[in-house]
Order: sequence, then C-alpha cells, then structure tokens
Amino acid sequence: MQPTDIADTLDRFQWDALRALCAPSPDPSRLSGAAVEQLVKDDLLELHDDRPSLTAKGRRVVVCGSPTLWNS
Repeated sequence: MQPTDIADTLDRFQWDALRALCAPSPDPSRLSGAAVEQLVKDDLLELHDDRPSLTAKGRRVVVCGSPTLWNS
C-alpha cells in the first residue's frame, strides 16, 4: 500500500497520535492506547521502552497525508 492509501484508512485518533509524535517533545500519555496499538500493528509506530515513536513508514504517511484531509 502507498502512504496515501494507508492514510485514508486512519481514524481521527490515529492521525492525532501520528501528528503528536512528530512534535519536538511528544507527550505519549495523551495518546489513545487503542490508536497506538493499531499503529504499531500497521508498522507506523514502534515501541522503545514502552514509548511509541514513528517508523520510517509512519513518517512517510504523515508527510504524504491523506487526500481526504487535503480537500477538507
């Protein structure tokens, strides 16, 4: 799947989690646990010492965004 295809399947909580983790000092305690779990399964996030961080694939999805979001 292309990053934009994946991006179109993400819900609001998953997008919020991805965007939050792009911040210089992300606060993982404010993230939805279910969203993080699904993003790890989709290889968009990985856990290091129980802290989520973006994978290369996750960064591509954030950078490419979603055509649905572009048009809103």
